[in-house]
Amino acid sequence: MRVHFHLDTRASPEQVFTAFTDVSERRLEVWSKTLDPAKYEVRDQGESWAVVREGSAGVDLWVVLRYEWAAPDRVSWTLVDSDHCDRGAGEVLITPRDGGGSRVDVTIHHSGGRGLRGRAVLLAQRVLGPLAFPRTWRAALDRLAG
Repeated sequence: MRVHFHLDTRASPEQVFTAFTDVSERRLEVWSKTLDPAKYEVRDQGESWAVVREGSAGVDLWVVLRYEWAAPDRVSWTLVDSDHCDRGAGEVLITPRDGGGSRVDVTIHHSGGRGLRGRAVLLAQRVLGPLAFPRTWRAALDRLAG
């Protein structure tokens, strides 16, 4: 399953970068519409990386992702573990927009659906992701911009 989308947000590039790299309790506030606090756990972290368990509220799914951010315009992640797929990676590229705000380009690639449930989840993400992800992510990032 490969999903690619972009969105424009009022949030500055710095705010977008922080939204994706801050793994403190603040992350649960920023992504309150998409992250389930009961599934959230920071497992390990360093200066430019973190391993985090995450899942969406209302959905019985979880992933463990290793986030990395060596540059202020790019955040990538690799799937460490999941209850529904075997492999995955993603990337967020952040560029400033003329007049303020940011453009966020996102690529997500997950594969190896585990059983019928896993394949159904990946299919739903491929079909609904390009519509749902930009809308919910833009709303979260725009809230940061005030």
